[in-house]
Amino acid sequence: MLNAPAPPPAKPIDRALLRDLRLAVEDFNCDYADTLDRGDIEAWPDFFTDDGVYRLIARDNADANLPLSLMSCEGKGMLKDRAYAIANTEMFAPRYTMHHIAQVRVTDFDDQIVTAQANYIILETLIDEPTRLLQCGKYRDKFLLQGDKLLLKERNCIYDTVLVPTCIVFPP
Repeated sequence: MLNAPAPPPAKPIDRALLRDLRLAVEDFNCDYADTLDRGDIEAWPDFFTDDGVYRLIARDNADANLPLSLMSCEGKGMLKDRAYAIANTEMFAPRYTMHHIAQVRVTDFDDQIVTAQANYIILETLIDEPTRLLQCGKYRDKFLLQGDKLLLKERNCIYDTVLVPTCIVFPP
C-alpha cells in the first residue's frame, strides 16, 4: 500500500496580527454604526473604496449563490446617489436606528485585503411607536487596508428573513 504524500505544512497563524485586524474591523464597525444611527447618511459612502460594492441580500438567496438583492450599489457614485436620495428625496416618518454589531471575525488576510464577518441586529424606533427589531443578519466583508485605515471593498448584508418591513430606509 502506497502512502499518500504528506500535506504541506500549514502557514503559521500570526495571532497578534489577526487580533489587531479584528480590533480594527470592530472599530470600523463602531464608526459605521454610529454614523448611520446619527442619521448622517451622506457620510455613509465614505466608508467604501471608489469601486466599493454594497448589497442587501436575503439569506436564502446568498446560500444559493443567487444574485438577487433588495438593495445593490456598485461604486461610490451609486452609493452617493442612494445616500442623496435617502437624505433629500425620499419621504418617510422620522425614526431612530440602533445597530448592534458583534462576533467580529477576521477570516482571511492577503496583502491589503482583509476578509471578515460579523453578526448585526438593527433596532428601529419610530417616534410614536415602540422599538422593534428591523433586521438581523451577518455582514460578509472585504476591506482594503490602506496604512492603518480600512475601507470597504465589499459589504454583503445577509439578512435572515424573507419578510422585511415595507420600507428599509437606512442601509444595514
